[in-house]
Amino acid sequence: MTSLASVTLEATDPTAAEHFYATAFGLGTQLRVRATEAPASGFRGYTLSLTVPQPSTVNGLIDAALDAGATPVKPATKSFWGYGGVVRAPDGALWKIATSAKKDKGPEIRHIDRFVLLLGVEDVLASKRFYVGRGLAVGKSFGRRYVEFATPSAPVTLALYGRRALAKDAGVAPDGTGSHRIVLDSDSGPFADPDGFEWEKTSG
Repeated sequence: MTSLASVTLEATDPTAAEHFYATAFGLGTQLRVRATEAPASGFRGYTLSLTVPQPSTVNGLIDAALDAGATPVKPATKSFWGYGGVVRAPDGALWKIATSAKKDKGPEIRHIDRFVLLLGVEDVLASKRFYVGRGLAVGKSFGRRYVEFATPSAPVTLALYGRRALAKDAGVAPDGTGSHRIVLDSDSGPFADPDGFEWEKTSG
């Protein structure tokens, strides 16, 4: 069955990007970086989300990211679903750090429960059909709004969201051109999805 083993971000300065991610989040083999000169502007059509246990963990990871060179996009705030905020890494990738908890249950811990890649797609149902045809099982589905695939043993969870809705959730304009600057790594690659997101066969 297709699953997402890791994601590769493409950056003009991969050494700096690797240093940033090691310092800010410490994701290890779930996240890779490689060099690119492909042009990209505006919203790249995806966000990366770290789900954590409690608000103090959100604040700690956001502070670590800002100290390492990220820029704030949406300050961490409470909402009906929990608590979270968004930062932009130096390479341009958007990261949402969030928790469903509204209060801390103990001392701050640096722990990530889930690493989720949300693809902003033009047609959620069409992309859902495409990925089901590639062997992914649907875990959660809310019509044309949101789909999350059931890959419990995979290091990275894959989800689909409407492009404009995802950009709004991240706090950025939905327009963008050029490369997505992200590659999805799986034993089932290579292929490209309807929105041009590239999957490659995992190496090493």
